[in-house]
Amino acid sequence: MKTVIVTGSCGLVGSESVSFFSKKGFRVIGIDNNSRKIFFGKDGDISWIKNKLLKEIKNYNHYNTDIKNLNLLKKIFLKYKKNIKLIIHCAAQPSHDWAKDKPFVDFKINALGTLNLLELTKKYCKQSPFIFMSTNKVYGDNPNFLPLREKKTRWEVKNNHKYFEGIDETMSVDNCIHSFFGVSKSYADLLVQEYGKNAGLKTVCFRAGCITGPNHSGAKLHGFLAYLIKISLTKKRYNLLGYKGKQVRDNIHSYDLVRCFWEFYKNPKKGEVYNIGGTRFSNCSIIEALDYVEKKTKIKIKRIIRKENRVGDHIWYVSNMKKFKKHFPNWKQKYNTRKIIDELISNCDY
Repeated sequence: MKTVIVTGSCGLVGSESVSFFSKKGFRVIGIDNNSRKIFFGKDGDISWIKNKLLKEIKNYNHYNTDIKNLNLLKKIFLKYKKNIKLIIHCAAQPSHDWAKDKPFVDFKINALGTLNLLELTKKYCKQSPFIFMSTNKVYGDNPNFLPLREKKTRWEVKNNHKYFEGIDETMSVDNCIHSFFGVSKSYADLLVQEYGKNAGLKTVCFRAGCITGPNHSGAKLHGFLAYLIKISLTKKRYNLLGYKGKQVRDNIHSYDLVRCFWEFYKNPKKGEVYNIGGTRFSNCSIIEALDYVEKKTKIKIKRIIRKENRVGDHIWYVSNMKKFKKHFPNWKQKYNTRKIIDELISNCDY
């Protein structure tokens, strides 16, 4: 039976991938040791997603395996090697703040874990596409040096600038502050490219902006929109860190993202890189998101604006997906930011 390996299978993108590819007839091998509970405490616990997947998806097999452990990963690849047709690597330590406090662990998960998976793919299923969930943080704080203008509710790039329609893959990854998380993910990103260009694997890096969806656990250090809505419905205060809360994020729904994976699986390339995100179709500043959530919930959110920003945080980031859309013209984005927020609110049980 054709098989897909999904690391981080109980996270937002991983669980969306499990659901999507199981419906496409794949046996899904999920690898997830619930390390988010360590990163973020009980708010990051995704055991409920694991239980949901095991209950609802018959062709789902779960392994509580640490991707840092090469020997345990090897056993999984050996068991299914002839049937493995796709690897989707979503497992990661995703928090800037957590990485700063524990850089060794962060690097081992994000960099060494990726290397382990690439080596096993090369050895046991070299013809299978390898999809890596990268991040726009590989560009560090370079976007902050764009010519930005302050508007009433957001920062905005000048209309005549080449990145006005969004930042594409030509932006430099050098001479900037990345954050420790950005560095470990950049290392993994380069590894994935190298195994494509040098070792001949069908690899791709999806450098994503903010991703969200119904399976997003609203943790303080990860999951901007989901956490914002949780704060609103539990009537707690929201801390805006730097830039007057006007920093702009583009937001892509996990379902739209996983459909990108499907397009690549059908027509894979070697060592490719794509910027993936909400684009001009789906973006907002933090205070614009707060305003919209207040309007929808009719709950006033107490806002604490702090001057100090997070290291490596973007003032304005909108993705340009022109390259991906050119390579895969059948893909169309379905969810904009308001539609995403509406869905998150309707699914809340706080």
